[in-house]
This record gives sequence, C-alpha cells and structure tokens, in this order.
Amino acid sequence: MIDWDDVRYFLSAAREGSVRAAAKHLGVNHATVLRRIAQLEERLGAQMFEKLPSGYRLTDAGEDVVELAKQMEASSNQLEARVLGRDQSVRGLLRVTLTPILATHLLVPDFADFARLHPDIEMDILTSGELANLTNRDADVAIRVVYERKTLPLNLHGLKGPDVFGGVYMSRDRLEAWRAGAADPMRWIVISMHGIPDWASEGGVRTMSVPFRTTDAAAQIVAIRQGLGIGTLPCFVGDTDPGLARVPGTDLHMYGTLWLLTQGETRKTARVRLFTEFVSRRLATYTSLLAGLPISQA
Repeated sequence: MIDWDDVRYFLSAAREGSVRAAAKHLGVNHATVLRRIAQLEERLGAQMFEKLPSGYRLTDAGEDVVELAKQMEASSNQLEARVLGRDQSVRGLLRVTLTPILATHLLVPDFADFARLHPDIEMDILTSGELANLTNRDADVAIRVVYERKTLPLNLHGLKGPDVFGGVYMSRDRLEAWRAGAADPMRWIVISMHGIPDWASEGGVRTMSVPFRTTDAAAQIVAIRQGLGIGTLPCFVGDTDPGLARVPGTDLHMYGTLWLLTQGETRKTARVRLFTEFVSRRLATYTSLLAGLPISQA
C-alpha cells in the first residue's frame, strides 16, 4: 500500500525543483525527503527523478506519478476540509494570513482581543505579501486588499470589508521646513517592485529624479519618517503616525477593498466563523480611517 506521506514529499520535490527546496518548504531535513522518495520508488518499482549536473529532472514515470499525486492531494484536502467543516469546537489551531503592514499597523491589537476572548484557540498569524493557497490548507483565513473581486479564485468565499485608500506622505519636520521656504528637492521613497504610482501627484513639493528604493513597507515608512523624502502609504499608516503628514496638494487613491477570504468547508468551523465575524465587525469601525477621512465623515 502506498504511503500518502511518501507521495506528499515526492510531490513537493517535483514542485520546488529540488530536494533541498522541498525540505525547506516542508520543514524537514534533506535526508528525510530523499528517504521518502526512495520508499515511493521502491514501492512503485520505478525511478521518479533523474539526477543531472544541473539538478533533478522528473523521469517519464515521475511525470505520470505527479499527475496522480495531484489528484491524491486534492482528495486529501477535500476530505480534511469536509471533516474540519463539521468541527464546531472553539478550540484548536486557527491560521490567518495577511500582509505585514495590515498586521503591524492595523489588526494585531484586534487579533489580541480575539485571543483573549477565546483562549483555547491557538492562533498562527502568517504575514506575507503572497496569497496563501487556502485550498491546500496553507491557511484558514486570508485578509487581503483586492482591487477586483473577480481576480480571486472562484472557490474562495469572501466577506467584504471597507475600501482602502492611500496618499502621499512626508515627515512633519520636512513639511515645516518646506512651509518655511526651504526649496531643497526631496527624493521619492519607493518600494522597489512598485515604483512611483501614476496617480501620485507631487503637489507643490519639488522632487529629485533619483529615487530611494526599499524592498519592504517597514523600511519605506522609516525612511519617510527620517525626512529623506516623500512616498505613498495607506492612509491607515500615514494618518496615524504622528511623525508624518500628507504632502500638500496631493490626492488620495483607492488601493482596493479589504476581503476576509475562506474556502469550502473550512469556513463552517466554529473558530473560523467566530474569527471572521469578529474581524468583520472591527473592520467596519475602521471605515473612515481606511478611507483617509476624519472620523466625523464616517
């Protein structure tokens, strides 16, 4: 009888392109992945990979097994999700994925409140810019800013939240210097993969043609706060930071809409349902903050 764990390790190696990458993805050592693949090969009587100087390549038999392994994986995930969907216990593991900036600048205090209300729920907060594969149970709930709902997989169940807006910000010290007549041009501070958005107007502040790039939002925020230049930030970040101010003459821009995403039977569990309802209520109170409006304009 074929061991599903052997198949799972083989499938990870095929997807990741190497045994070492698969080991890292699975959180095990290199030897464990090799042993599992060897067990599968012995059971099937066929070699799954051909070792080349450039790395591992699937054999013809390996290509066939990959397709069957994907079907086994889908069946396993469906079985697990269906059983989990009937689990109405308010204890157990709850995995939530969201971007680092949403976690650190908005929602972690709310997650802490939820954890205090439900101490038997073990929370695993996964901060990443990538949308986790909910079908493969990489996470139970994903919280994401989505510009168009139709761009998301059709099998995801979405609970819609408020719209999220962003603006152009600078440090308050630089703003005061600018208002006092300082004419030194400032740099654009941008995240490397995004650059300067088309919608971002410079207003009345002169900028240099040489930007300052960072690879993540946390470093970008610190650079802006240090007075190095101007940059685009979500309003829930820029408007709540006492060291930052909006650049005069610039407009706000809608980034997208916040969605709480779940999949299939998983969303029927008590802990997932309690969490999404709790966070949805909290997000509703942030509508003005997310839109960059004064509280009185809610």
